[in-house]
This record gives sequence, C-alpha cells and structure tokens, in this order.
Amino acid sequence: MKTIIQPIKGTRDFYPAEMAVRSWLYATARKVSEAFGYQEYDAPFLESIKLYAAKSGDELVNQQSFVFPDRGGDLITLRPELTPSLARMVAQRQKQLVYPVRWWSFGPFWRYERPQKGRSREFFQWNIDLFGVDTPEADAELVAIAGSFLQEVGLTPKEVKLLVNDRRLMDTQMAALNIPREQRPEVMRWIDRRGKMSLDEWSTYGKEVGLSDIQLGRLKELLADNDLWRKSEELVRFFAAIDAMGFNNYVVFDPNIVRGLDYYTGIVFEAADIKGGVRRSILGGGRYDDLLADVGGDPLPSVGFAMGDMVISLILEEYGRLPQELNKPPASVLVTIFDENSLLASFTLAAELRRAGLKVNCYPEAARLGKQFKFADRTGIRLAVILGPDELKANQVGIKNLLTGEQCSIQRAKAAQALQQMLDQPTSP
Repeated sequence: MKTIIQPIKGTRDFYPAEMAVRSWLYATARKVSEAFGYQEYDAPFLESIKLYAAKSGDELVNQQSFVFPDRGGDLITLRPELTPSLARMVAQRQKQLVYPVRWWSFGPFWRYERPQKGRSREFFQWNIDLFGVDTPEADAELVAIAGSFLQEVGLTPKEVKLLVNDRRLMDTQMAALNIPREQRPEVMRWIDRRGKMSLDEWSTYGKEVGLSDIQLGRLKELLADNDLWRKSEELVRFFAAIDAMGFNNYVVFDPNIVRGLDYYTGIVFEAADIKGGVRRSILGGGRYDDLLADVGGDPLPSVGFAMGDMVISLILEEYGRLPQELNKPPASVLVTIFDENSLLASFTLAAELRRAGLKVNCYPEAARLGKQFKFADRTGIRLAVILGPDELKANQVGIKNLLTGEQCSIQRAKAAQALQQMLDQPTSP
C-alpha cells in the first residue's frame, strides 16, 4: 500500500473551502483598510535575522524563528512578523515618503511554535500601520480600524472587545515602585504572561524576575485597577477619540495588556473573545516609536497592529458568522457535451457565454448526459445547457434547471440573457 507524503508539521493545506475563507478575510481586510485611506504593500518572505534581533525580543529570535544559513553563510529567516521589515522599508525611503504614511498588507508568516488549535507554524496575517503622527488620536485610528473590521465580519461588542493599555503609564507606575529601568522589560513580559499561567506559577515567576513581595502585591493591585487609565493624559485623549469615531462600545481599558514584544513604547491593544471559548488574542498591536532608529533610520512615530487568520476564523466559525456565499460553486452554468461531433461547438458556446459575463463550466469530454447532470448537481451548478444535433440545426440551445427538472429551448442569441434571468431568480420560495 502506498504511503501518502504528509505536509510539514505546522503547515496547512488550503482546499477550496478553506481557501474561500482566507480569500474572504483578505478581501475584508482590504475593504476596511481602504475605507480608512491605507495603501497595500508587501515585503520579502526572507529576511536577515539581524533585523529581528534589533528589537523583537530573544524569544522570537532564538526560539520562534525558522533560521538557516544561506550559501554565503549569512543567517536568514522566514519572516516571523512584518513590523521590522516595514520599518526597514520606511527607513530606506524616509526622506521621499509623504507623511503620514498609511500602509497595510496581508501575507504568509512562519514561527517555530508548538502547533495547536488556533496556532500553526505557517499562517497568514493582516498588518496595518501608520507612520509620522505622535498622538493618541493616531493610536485611536488604528483601534477604530480594528473595531471596523470586527463590525464588518459581524462580531458584536457582547462577543469581542478591544483591550487597551499604555506601556508609558505602566512604566511610570513601575518607577514609583522603585523597579529599575533595566528590569522593566522583564516585568512587562511577566505581566503579559498572566493569563497563560496559574496564579501560583505567575507569582513565582514574578519573584524570579526580581520583584519583592511588596512590589508584587502592589503590581497585582494595579493590574486590578480598571480606572488607572484616568492617570494618563494620553489615554484620556485616546478614549475621547474612540468615542468620537463611534467605537467606544468595543473598546475598554485593561491594565494587563502590555504586549510581549520589546519594541512597543506607548499605547498597546489586543482584541479578545469575551463570550466564546477561544482564549487566544484575535489581533494585537500598539505604538513603536523607536523601531525605525533601531533598523538604521531616523526616529519616527509609528503605530500598527497585526491579525492572524487562524484565531479569527475559529471565532467566526464558532459564532456562525462565516458567510454562506463562501460555499457557492465557482460556476453557475454547465455547458454539456452531447457527443463527439458537438464537442467543439459546445466549447464555442461556453466561450460566448463567458464573454457575456456568465461563469461557465464546460464538461471536458463526451459522456452520458445523466453523468454530466450528476456532476453539475454535486458541484452546486443550477443550470445545464444542452447543444445537440437538433439544437445546432435550429440555432437554439436547451436549458435544463437542475433544481426543478424543467427544460426549455431558446434561440442561441438570447441564451446568455435567458440564463442570467434564471440565475437572478430566487432558488427557494
């Protein structure tokens, strides 16, 4: 018995049904991005590992990246994220670009992680960023874009929330607790892991990063204070802008949101499923004002977020929000092959109907009409066109409605119009 070679662990096969979902997410990301005036771009799938070593963090570089030497001995990686590549691209043309820069992208990424529900080693991701504006209102625009996407795909504020914090606010609070500046990035990572560990494990981890019992207790109090944002002028302005843009029902303050990557410098945010069973973040991002300088450019204020395709797909499936039309057949009409003598004539007819704007599948060989009708039925095609000797002689075509069994003949010149009218009719009472 032959053994089928399996795909590489952590990768996915996209059969037509899965590909339809991915394409729909891409189209929706495009619609929302363009509604806010953002332009599409992309970057290489391969990058130097040095690009991520600059600011992404040791875990991403040393544990999660697919790293290998090229033939010259330089270490390169399949891109694990896009923000450093974007920063490099902006830095390369920093003097020529018109600011503010608003760009978005949707493409594949790779991380060497343990595959599980909602996570694989190969995934697709929407990235959207704004460069050149250092205001809380710019941060609010990105969060509003995220809220607009959630609205567009039918998720309500009772199901998902956008959780927001400000790392500068947390940095100020840590300074007040006498936590040294060099220790704060590790404390940020400790906060970021709160929902991923038991309370005892998390408290133990806090002591391992150097927190005293007093500091640990005070930080736990801060992380439970949902009014802490009022101490931040930036967050006060941010929430006022969110309210003005009409997304206040989606957005809430959460002091536990700090994001794990080292390059974030200000307001950060995540989208979370608050009602269902998917615990992983839907999307996440924030302000990263220092990253351009780290990749060789001049300092430039920047904010953006990323959303992978897997978690959002799981949530949409859980809530039944994936559009039914994703399952529609690619063609609505089947041109049958009556016999070998009419094969080329059927090909010609199919081409005529396509030029008229119809989506047409032409059966590729002469076979029993019953077999061809069965193929059409199994693939969801509603109408079959028959071009036999009688039809050819009379310059007509036969049209069979495979849902009702009704059949009629019509002049060939009027076939496209008649087929379109039939397709425009509802399929159920």
